[in-house]
Amino acid sequence: MTPTATLTRIRLNTTHHAVRRDLADRVQLHKTLMRLTPGTPSPHPRRDAGLLFRLDTDHDQPTLLVQTTQPPNLAGLPAHYGTLLAARDLTPLLHALTPGRHVRYRITAVPVRHLPGPPCGRRPDGRLLRRRGIPTALHGHDAAQWWQRRASQAGLALTSISLTPRTFERSSHTPHRPGLDHQLIQFDGHAHISNAQLLAQSICRGIGRAQSYGAGLLSLAPA
Repeated sequence: MTPTATLTRIRLNTTHHAVRRDLADRVQLHKTLMRLTPGTPSPHPRRDAGLLFRLDTDHDQPTLLVQTTQPPNLAGLPAHYGTLLAARDLTPLLHALTPGRHVRYRITAVPVRHLPGPPCGRRPDGRLLRRRGIPTALHGHDAAQWWQRRASQAGLALTSISLTPRTFERSSHTPHRPGLDHQLIQFDGHAHISNAQLLAQSICRGIGRAQSYGAGLLSLAPA
């Protein structure tokens, strides 16, 4: 069964105090957007609601793309927070994915690699077992290779990649995670679909880590 989701585009009102606060702190932005979801008790409320988002700043006014499993409760946002530009059921798009189809893509992601950790034992063949090391942010060619690999695992065969670093805004009260200061990178380019089922699942689930902070939402458009 093909998964589904709703994609909502909101042009933010940058004169609103709550918008200015959220644009300065990704953690607070995540908390605000969680108000769009049903709010049912769950150990993993964001994941269960299918909440993914991306902040696009290509134009004068920043735009939020928000993806949820169910249509969002827009009344949960503060009054005058932004202007609804579109709310789209992604079901037709997901059903229209076919192998070989050429598409344009965009995703903001956090490319990381885990360095080898200290030894913690040996395998039956005598090789050392190591703990998973500290995650290290990737840049440039290494980041492009990371996305090439993750895209292939998600059902996309890339034909071009461009990288644009994006700021991870956070207040001084946001906890710092040792070994990984979130490095957001926007990937744009062209690809063709290699596995439609995997791609539909990846669009709905998101790709990579830091999905609570505006990473992992994959957008497609006809090439």
